Amino acid sequence: MSETTSTTRITQVGVAMVPVSDVDAAIDFYVEKLGFEKRSDTPYGDGQRWVEVAPAGAPTRVALVPPTDDTPPGGASRIAFATKDVDADHADLKARGVDVDEEIMRMGDPVPPMFWFRDPDGNSHLIVQEG
Repeated sequence: MSETTSTTRITQVGVAMVPVSDVDAAIDFYVEKLGFEKRSDTPYGDGQRWVEVAPAGAPTRVALVPPTDDTPPGGASRIAFATKDVDADHADLKARGVDVDEEIMRMGDPVPPMFWFRDPDGNSHLIVQEG
């Protein structure tokens, strides 16, 4: 890995934002289907909410945000989630009715096995076998 000189004090990715058309439906999907925990649900502005979900114990969160003209729901997000068992997660999500790729991609070393899934708004996310 190359060495770089930091010009900021940024230490990690904190929140990835995913545009959704229905916050409550998105909470249901990310919490009930994916098993994430809801970390915050804070009202602000004129009826808006700041909602964060995350895998249990994970430092990086996903914010379920209202769409804008520049970021409509349905594909704007491409987040990769790490797993220890891609086969089990693929089977489990498929059984829960999640829109997952039909097959797990297996390209061989050094590329780990992975598959795409889509939330109810059509935002695509990747699950990748770690290690």
